[in-house]
Amino acid sequence: MKKLSLTFYLFILAMMSCLAQNTFTNPLLSSGADPWVIYHNGYYYYTNSTGSNLVIWKTKRITDLNKAEKKVIWTPPVGTTHSKELWAPELHFLQGKWYMYFAADDGDNNHHRLYVLENASADPLQGEWTFKGQIGDSTNKWAIDVSAFENKGQLYLIWAGWEGDTNGQQNIYIAKMKDPYTVSSQRVKISSPEYPWEKYGDLHDDKNPAHVNVNEGPEILKHGNKLFLIYSASGCWTDYYALGMLSTSANSNLLDAASWRKSPEPVFKQSPENGVYAPGHNSFFKSPNGKEDWILYHANSKPGQGCGHDRSPRAQKFTWNKDGSPNFGVPLKAGEPLPVPAE
Repeated sequence: MKKLSLTFYLFILAMMSCLAQNTFTNPLLSSGADPWVIYHNGYYYYTNSTGSNLVIWKTKRITDLNKAEKKVIWTPPVGTTHSKELWAPELHFLQGKWYMYFAADDGDNNHHRLYVLENASADPLQGEWTFKGQIGDSTNKWAIDVSAFENKGQLYLIWAGWEGDTNGQQNIYIAKMKDPYTVSSQRVKISSPEYPWEKYGDLHDDKNPAHVNVNEGPEILKHGNKLFLIYSASGCWTDYYALGMLSTSANSNLLDAASWRKSPEPVFKQSPENGVYAPGHNSFFKSPNGKEDWILYHANSKPGQGCGHDRSPRAQKFTWNKDGSPNFGVPLKAGEPLPVPAE
């Protein structure tokens, strides 16, 4: 009887271990705003905002992020225009080299601009990262949340910025690129806050305007012959931070604002019943077998937590609607066991 009990106990332990290896729970890290991930040659390379430097995590399983190898790949020199408030870094592999895009300033948010680093190593945790300098269009206006993508052989840069030189509204802009560190066209505004759900933005401090309308964090999602630009709307300091969507054809003129159609409702928003608030600033990735689509985003676990260190990265699988548009569902509860991305 004792032998049978021991055998049964070991079986239960083995089953629990197997289940643990095939499931994960959100959040992936206890803190990490503006999460970005890219899958390349069998590894996930992840980064998020730290504010003071640029860090890359490397892992076979994105859901094992808390155990991943990580490395500070660059710390800015002091006393420059890009020494402080490093926000929303993104790692891209373009034209055979690695590029890290980010926003930074000198300690004054009004001076935020976009910058880029380059690395020719096969592994972005190895080799030398070279600072290529500021990247942007000729207007040189305030800019954050930069991303790059390729369509029909042409590189594009997208970002959030101000129309003028004072805070009050953030828009989404696009421009063509000559190479991964050179913009070759004028910027074109393709989205501004227009619906009520994009305009939650009251501020309560004397260093900023009383209210700011926000479109930011643009990310491209490709599906078939369609392009979707998923962006974050409303202030991250509110619980109403949410994801909106622009849609267009891959064959359209992407620098024509009329080519982009905005969805009238958010495509991903807070779920108080699941304890998820202010979900946004996302990226996308495929499962290792290439068959599943996943969204990676940050969110708060309680109302009123704002834009601070309480924001944590979370991942969940999404599907596609009959019209070819993404269906992100609702943000899932923290601590809920989910199947790992299919290998």
